[in-house]
Amino acid sequence: MTLTRFLDAGATVTSQPTTIRFQHAGDRRRYTPDFLVGWSDGRHELIEVKYRADLYAGWVRFKPAFAAAREWAHAQGARFRIATERGIRGSLLDAAKRLLPLRAAPMDLVLAEEALTIVTTLGSPTFGRIVERLPVTRSAALAVVWQLIARGMLRADLSKPIDIHTRLGTP
Repeated sequence: MTLTRFLDAGATVTSQPTTIRFQHAGDRRRYTPDFLVGWSDGRHELIEVKYRADLYAGWVRFKPAFAAAREWAHAQGARFRIATERGIRGSLLDAAKRLLPLRAAPMDLVLAEEALTIVTTLGSPTFGRIVERLPVTRSAALAVVWQLIARGMLRADLSKPIDIHTRLGTP
């Protein structure tokens, strides 16, 4: 949920959106996926979240349900996807947790414009270089740079932890 909100503020997430009924080996079965995500670009994904160990341990049992989910998703113009902790946890989730609250925080627009000018002038400076060049206290400079990243006005490689050596650019 956190990653979805972070990656697409306009996305809609429905928890346990449907129960899929299907036949397997002569038995009637049912399966309820975890989420349906409607991305703001019009794509839809039906998502199951599982720990990798549980996925491997129960694969024989899960496989028919996942096949039914793929068919259901395809019929709805969506895609079925399994998400595990390996794809969820990491630097991107850490960044999302840090940055999401900053999107709505008040920001000094004059200082923000100054930070963007520094980035444009220097090309792709480091986080630390931008903070050093801003004519305010370190805490005020840090706040505005973090807010600009949170709002997507500055870009960073979020697959790695952000630190003073992280290069920042404009979208």
